[in-house]
Amino acid sequence: MAVVVKSSKEIEKMRRAGQVTREVLELVRGMVKPGITTLDLEKAAEARCLALGGKPAFKGYHGFPCVLCTSVNGEVVHGIPSAKRVLKEGEIVSVDFGAFVDGYCGDAAITVPVGKVDPRTARLLKVTEESLMAAIAVVKPGATLGDVGYAVQKVVEAEGFSVVRDFVGHGIGSHMHEDPQVPNFGVAGRGMKLRAGMVIAIEPMVNAGHHDVVVQPDGWTAVTADGSMSAHFEHTVAVTATGARILTE
Repeated sequence: MAVVVKSSKEIEKMRRAGQVTREVLELVRGMVKPGITTLDLEKAAEARCLALGGKPAFKGYHGFPCVLCTSVNGEVVHGIPSAKRVLKEGEIVSVDFGAFVDGYCGDAAITVPVGKVDPRTARLLKVTEESLMAAIAVVKPGATLGDVGYAVQKVVEAEGFSVVRDFVGHGIGSHMHEDPQVPNFGVAGRGMKLRAGMVIAIEPMVNAGHHDVVVQPDGWTAVTADGSMSAHFEHTVAVTATGARILTE
């Protein structure tokens, strides 16, 4: 698949999809507390998405069974919501969600503390979100994918955390995953140049320990190999003549 450059009309459609995505994530964020299950979050997210006129992007994608990915503690990405997974004080849950509206996709993720978390975990969340915003800040025509990845990596590694290598961000549009791949690590100045009309999902996945991950027997849930905590933040971002436009804020 070649990189698809979007028209301003297409980007406006993606903005609407991004707004549905954000609204669902904010609903879920407000629900996260000790005692709730990840399946409770799933049911609420699906109902809200449909009520807003969206179509969940993940459910059925390569056989994925749910509308949300809910990844708890050392789960990095692609955790499957379950009635058995009761959230406890001091845990964290990464929530990844995507929605189609009018044929175009929005995709975003947040990591939410469950009650009060320890200082190092709180710092992991803060640094991961800061690395996302640092990457978005370099997005403009002529910048490279290496610039984007380097911006993430620099923020993360300066704090003693590590960037996951096995999963990357991606182009997005009428399909959830389009070219190019958008790594969260790289060499500034290297790689494909961004141009106006490209839309990418930038999504740092950051581990408190080593960057290695292992996929669980369910074929989906990826966990840190060393059992350390992991955080995940994501925005869908359009490249405009003047820089980045976040479609999922």
